Amino acid sequence: MITEDARERELTRLMQTYGDGVKRVCCLTLREMSAAEDAAQETFIKAYEHIDPLVRGEIANERAWLMRIAVNACRDMLRTSWMRHIDRRQSIEALPLAAPSGHEDSLALTQAILTLPVKHRELVLLHYYQGFNLKSCAQILGISAPTATRRLQQAQRKLRAALEERG
Repeated sequence: MITEDARERELTRLMQTYGDGVKRVCCLTLREMSAAEDAAQETFIKAYEHIDPLVRGEIANERAWLMRIAVNACRDMLRTSWMRHIDRRQSIEALPLAAPSGHEDSLALTQAILTLPVKHRELVLLHYYQGFNLKSCAQILGISAPTATRRLQQAQRKLRAALEERG
């Protein structure tokens, strides 16, 4: 039997270790700060509700497990009618951990990523920003590895075209 204290300690550790990464993925996925904060909070609530296997050591990759919860929380939010009716255009500077000023290339890349369709944006964020390999990305997103590879290639082509268009 896992104690409530053990669950709370584990949640606190997860929040301290992965909180910024979860918030970054949510923000770049949803493109709206308050919605991203809500999705990050929902991620940790859901993680707490299902934390027993993690405490028992049954989950091999806790970071991937948590990111899958975050991606699903963002997808749930994107399905709501509320998200369809709000202006989600955020300036890059308003996003958490944005590129420092003076890094125009990073800013242009981030802006290009934000224009990608969600299915491509999720993959780019997980693979390049969170450092997951394609197999892990596929598991997190609930897609096959070949689909993840194809989507990443499509995203790369779209990003290349967008960046070339900007000069």
